[in-house]
Amino acid sequence: MKYAAIVTLAIAGFGVGALAMTIGPAESGPPILLPDDPSIVARGAELYAENCAACHGVDLEGQPDWRVRGPDGLLPAPPHDETGHTWHHDEDTLFRLTKYGVGEMIGDPDYASAMPAFEDVLTDAEIAAVLSYIKSTWPADIRARHDAMAR
Repeated sequence: MKYAAIVTLAIAGFGVGALAMTIGPAESGPPILLPDDPSIVARGAELYAENCAACHGVDLEGQPDWRVRGPDGLLPAPPHDETGHTWHHDEDTLFRLTKYGVGEMIGDPDYASAMPAFEDVLTDAEIAAVLSYIKSTWPADIRARHDAMAR
């Protein structure tokens, strides 16, 4: 009888834990990108226009000479289309870079970057929507290569 009660509680606890992982905060893992969900992509496009396009371009084209540091020592904003390197990073890296900024992500708080952290600006779901929008614009072959990183 005692064993059955423990198993029942363990199963019930697993169900609650599974629910918490599904709807929990970023500490349980970044949200999964959904570039094929039209409502998420549309919301991501709006958020991108409001928060990202000024630097990364309306058409995700980035700034000129994005691989060359400017006079201020900072790298210009890279493109997020297929010509850039965004798709070379897995979803977790893209999420953490957007949420926390480059310095915190690489463990160097003194790293100078023009890329702000969006932790206090966008929710985790909003960051995932922006990244989903960006990914939705990539050609099928690049999306497939990006998907393979998660496996």
